[in-house]
Order: sequence, then C-alpha cells, then structure tokens
Amino acid sequence: MTRVLEDVLRRERPVLLAALARRFGDLELAEDSLQDAVTEALTRWEAAGRPPNPGGWLMTTAQRKAIDRLRRERLGADKLRQLAALGDHAGEPDDDRLALVFACCHPALSREQQTALTLRSVCGLSTPEIAAAFLVSPSTLAARLVRAKRTLREQEIRIRVPEPEEFGARLGEVLTVVYLTFNEGWLASSTQVPQRADLVRESVALADLLVDLMPTEPEVLALRALISFHQSRAETRFTDDGRLVLLSDQDRSRWDQDAVILGTALLNRAMSHRRPGRFQLQAAIAALHATAVSWADTDWPQIRLLYTRLDELTPSPVVRLNRAVATRFVHGAAAALAEVEAEALALSGYRLFHATRAQFLRDLGHVDEAQAADERALALATNPAERDLLTRRLECEPPGPHA
Repeated sequence: MTRVLEDVLRRERPVLLAALARRFGDLELAEDSLQDAVTEALTRWEAAGRPPNPGGWLMTTAQRKAIDRLRRERLGADKLRQLAALGDHAGEPDDDRLALVFACCHPALSREQQTALTLRSVCGLSTPEIAAAFLVSPSTLAARLVRAKRTLREQEIRIRVPEPEEFGARLGEVLTVVYLTFNEGWLASSTQVPQRADLVRESVALADLLVDLMPTEPEVLALRALISFHQSRAETRFTDDGRLVLLSDQDRSRWDQDAVILGTALLNRAMSHRRPGRFQLQAAIAALHATAVSWADTDWPQIRLLYTRLDELTPSPVVRLNRAVATRFVHGAAAALAEVEAEALALSGYRLFHATRAQFLRDLGHVDEAQAADERALALATNPAERDLLTRRLECEPPGPHA
C-alpha cells in the first residue's frame, strides 16, 4: 500500500498542494495538512484498501486537517471566516498551479528562495534533488526553504495569478524553475532512476500554461521551443538496456521532426518581437543541434557565438563550460581546455566540469590526467546512467605512458 500511495503522490502532489495553498492562502499550512492526510492514508488504506478516487480522498482529508489546525490556532478564526465566505468553490487546477508558481516567485523572496521554493512546492522535487541543482548542501537548501515559507506567511502574500502588469517582476524566475524541472526530469539527480517522465510532463504542462497566459511574451515562447527541441531526441537518449547515449552518438534519423518543427515555429515567433533573452539564445543553440545532419556538421562557430552572447547577458561558469565544448571544434582542444581551467574554482563540485575537462585532456594525449578527471566526475555523479557511462569510459581507458 505504501507503493500505491507513493505512485498517487508522484502524480497528484503538485496539483493537490497548489489547490490547498490557494484555498487556504498559506503554503506551510497546505504542506503540513497534506502530510497529515498522507499519514492518515497509510493507516486507513492499509485497513480499508485504496479508495476509488485517491486524489480526491487526499484532498478532502487534507482540507479537514487544515481546518482542524486553524481551529487550534489563536489566529485561525479570521482565516476560517474568510473560507466560510468563499464557500466550497474550488479553482481550476491549472489556475491553482500557476497561482502557486507566481506566489513562490514573489519579489519579496530572494532569487535563490524563489527557485528553490517553486521546485519543492510546485514540482515536488526533494530537498537533495534541488540542492544538487544549486550545487549546495541539502542543509543549506532546507534552511533556504524554511526562510522562504516564513516570508510568505509573515508578509501575507496572496496565492493568486497576478495581474499582467505584475508579470515582469516574477517571470524570469518562473521560467527558470520550469526549465530546472525539465532538466531534473530529463536527467535526474536521483541515484535510483536515470530520468523522470513525471517531471518532464509537469514542466511541459507548466510551459504550455504560460504560453496560453502570455502568448506574445518572447521568453515564454522560447522556453517552450527549447523544451520541444530537447524532446525531439527523447527516443534516442538511451539504449534498450538503459545506457545513456551521448548527443554525438544518437541516431538522428529517429529524431521527432514534428517536435523540431514546433520548436522552430515557436522560436521564430519569439524572435519576431526583437527582444532577445536568455531562453531565446538557448533555444537557438538547441535548434542548431536539432537541425544539424550530423555531429560533425554542427555549426560550432555559431553555437560558440551564441554562448558568448548568453554569457554576456547572464554570466555563468556553466555557460562558459558549454561554450568550451564548441571552442574545441572551432579553435582546438588546447584552447578549450584553457577556457575550462579558468572555471576550475567555481565548478570544482560540478561533475560535468570534470567530465568535460577529461575529454579535452584525452584529446591532447594526457591520458593519466584525463582518467583522474573522469574519476572525480564519477565520484560526484549520482545519476545511474551517467555513472555507468563514466565507469565504462574508465574501464576502456588504456594506461598512460607513465602508469
């Protein structure tokens, strides 16, 4: 029964939490009440079996638990009167999710708090998963989440879809968390599974909702285009036995051309507004990969230029690491290695820094150093498919001349 409950929560937790948070206007209360309902479900479902509508059961029980908590609190009377005035009318699930996304990205929160809170509350990522995305410790991330929820409560920030004139202050972070959610689904930080289709679906659904809400906002269109370009190669990323296939080795004849066409149309719409942004640049890079007939024929000079512009717009060591991959094909491995080495301090705890550096060292014939870099990447990697790829690379590595 525990497994059944886990499956229900994986599918429905974001929708349930969003509805509770919007109804009660308190994210912390919504989380606590949903957890209370889950605890009760562990006992009730074991004895009576799974209810016909598990999500509805959890929602009804969580609402009752929330009202019980408010009755016990001295300050809950006003909240209960407000709820009575609202009646039992429930918002649309899509509106609930958007309302919670925008509340989590309120300007009263720091950028780090906004992103972490949205990933946790809206998308259901665990604290360790979010910590891995931020390259911080789980304890640091947990403290950040506590402070964010306290701010929402103390400042009585409403959980609602803001008016259009309020979008600007929050949109950047909303788009960021949707893309981070996609990335976590695309290649999970979990040690158990290589990818999470539920998070990919959630990010696509949120991106589609944002396009419906803001159909002329170029960065919204570009984010959806970027996701579509990535999805075009979804069927070629893993072998039948679950091994990761690098972009350079994927069978491009199997890429989904409808997804490429959709991404291209969305990107063209975005660029027609002549207001460049980071997601437009990232989508343009993804488009060049998606439309190249082969890895060797990829337009590396253009990709390198786009990464340079992206770094000018949003400076980031990860952007510069990605640019170094293009540098390898434009100016050679030695120049690429120099660019990577410049980011060593900032990216010392990032697995892809060490894996990329290993490739450049290998190109230059520094076999022993390449193996040491791959070993460091393996020590930092948690995704099982990535670990398998790095392990196979190390097993196939011939010894260096001084080994």
